[in-house]
Amino acid sequence: MDPIRAEASLWRRFRFEDDLKCRETLFNRYFALARAIAGRLFRQRMTKRLDRGDFDQFACEGLLHAIDRYDPLRGVPFGAYARRRISGNIADGIATLSEVDAQLSHRHRMEQERLRSIGRSGSDALAALSELAVGLAVGLMLEGTGLIDGGDAVDTRPSAYDSLAWRETQTLLVSEVARLPESEAIVVRQHYDHGLPFAQVAQLMGVSRGRVSQLHRAALERLRKRLRTRG
Repeated sequence: MDPIRAEASLWRRFRFEDDLKCRETLFNRYFALARAIAGRLFRQRMTKRLDRGDFDQFACEGLLHAIDRYDPLRGVPFGAYARRRISGNIADGIATLSEVDAQLSHRHRMEQERLRSIGRSGSDALAALSELAVGLAVGLMLEGTGLIDGGDAVDTRPSAYDSLAWRETQTLLVSEVARLPESEAIVVRQHYDHGLPFAQVAQLMGVSRGRVSQLHRAALERLRKRLRTRG
């Protein structure tokens, strides 16, 4: 099937069958466009108050808005429609971002979300700390592993900063992510590969932010157990 017909099929299934997988596929397809627009606007408006992650976050939010509001029956190419939505959302986001939010970098906010997701309360403080450390380590290994492309982008050769064991574990993790329940896999792919905060993953999936946090913790726990079993 040619690309134009394939995309038309995606929109039809998303609009009339409410197919979550189609929504993610459409998002993945135009993610590079959103990042490119964010990069261009970031270079034009470079400021110490905001980091590149803020622009990327606003761009992805704009892309999600565009996907939800686009009407393929009007005949306007989605790329042209999305560009205006993405650029407008970045401009609006920058204009309304408070000083407090600006002081917290995108990276810091992501790390705090992960901590809240995988942390747990209880009397066994040592066990809780151990679980937290393992969860953070699994998350660190997942970053930049090319999960969206099914793991083909993973470079298993160790660099000056990576041990062979580390890279082998990364490769194993990517294969295990493919075996996760679909909802958990979407959370892992979008959060770690595309860097989406939980709020945007929730918007993509049509669930609450709390549910995304639960899925994130369940996925890391499942991956941790599988690594122990195979290790």
